[in-house]
Amino acid sequence: MTQPELFSLDMIERFISFDTTSRNSNLPLIHFVRDHLRELGVEPVLTYDAEGKKANLFATIGPQDRPGIVLSGHTDVVPVDDQDWTSDPFKLTKRDDKIYGRGVCDMKGFVAIATAFAAEFAKRDLKTPIHLALSYDEEVGCLGVPLLLEDLDNRGLSPVACIVGEPSEMGVVRSHKGKIGQHVTVKGHEAHSSQAHIGANAVEAACEAVAFLKGIGRRLRDEGPHDPDFEAPTYTTIQNCMINGGNAVNTVAGLCTFDFDVRFLPGENPHDYINECKDFVATTVLPEMQAVATDTGFTWEDVPGCEALNAGEDEEVTRLAKSLSGKNQTQKVGFGTEAGHFQGAGIPTVVCGPGSIDQAHKPDEFMTLEQVAQCEKFLWRLMERVTA
Repeated sequence: MTQPELFSLDMIERFISFDTTSRNSNLPLIHFVRDHLRELGVEPVLTYDAEGKKANLFATIGPQDRPGIVLSGHTDVVPVDDQDWTSDPFKLTKRDDKIYGRGVCDMKGFVAIATAFAAEFAKRDLKTPIHLALSYDEEVGCLGVPLLLEDLDNRGLSPVACIVGEPSEMGVVRSHKGKIGQHVTVKGHEAHSSQAHIGANAVEAACEAVAFLKGIGRRLRDEGPHDPDFEAPTYTTIQNCMINGGNAVNTVAGLCTFDFDVRFLPGENPHDYINECKDFVATTVLPEMQAVATDTGFTWEDVPGCEALNAGEDEEVTRLAKSLSGKNQTQKVGFGTEAGHFQGAGIPTVVCGPGSIDQAHKPDEFMTLEQVAQCEKFLWRLMERVTA
């Protein structure tokens, strides 16, 4: 079959032109893809958020009576605020052998290429259907994909494989860490700092918890568990990211908040470490606070994250992705994706997409044209596979 080179660049340009920063609606882009697919005779299904301002898209190209292979990615991007771009981040720019634009790497490049291929898949007699899955709000906690997966379950759809096209330089990622976060509010009891004995200092209480979490992190670093196949760090990490409290230097702080995240290895339960900290607070910190005022305390709130991914080296989806990419090796990486959610729904899943994670979220985000070419070759090979 004739395989034109880099025929997807126009579609990538269209995708970049939509400002789908997570704080914005993604509907203009989703509706563009919906209308494009309808012109090909494909009717996608949209699942909306509670406010109807964002949507996932799922479409099946080819036979409807058998399970297919999912090409998946998210449509939202991170902000460009306060970043020093040398070109318009929402206008695809080509310089030398690279294309620049917000999301070109993470990860509109892949979903645009997959959408461009929809016309090619639609022309052929597919023996195995191709599913196109586009989600919303991955960057702020994988908020959209659970709704998409719930819809698939309700409709009785069970794809045989999923390839999430996050940037891996077209290498096959079969395992990545999961992430869970916590937002913690500490309520103390205010007093003049000259009378500290009648106050309960929320900042100091928060810092005791933060220091305890740091201790757990050191233990995990030194004692593990470790997985040497992961890129560094090879262990579960706990990172205290933000803290804010107090209102005056001469006042015992009555309120403090802090945020932390746990990036955990597959097989680890991050709630074990969160509960360990909660137990420390309950037995060591709270009694002292509540001896002063009974309405003091800690409130713990989950912050959405992503599930860990752990596909086997010999799983069929892993072998498929290695064959299509031409790679003999697989990777385990520290960054998270929606892949663990697909795997958790019973869909065998790996990550394989164009571009480097080193460029994600940065000003002048780019992808090389060679990576575009490799992704197109990957999909041409997939086309050969599903028409055989």
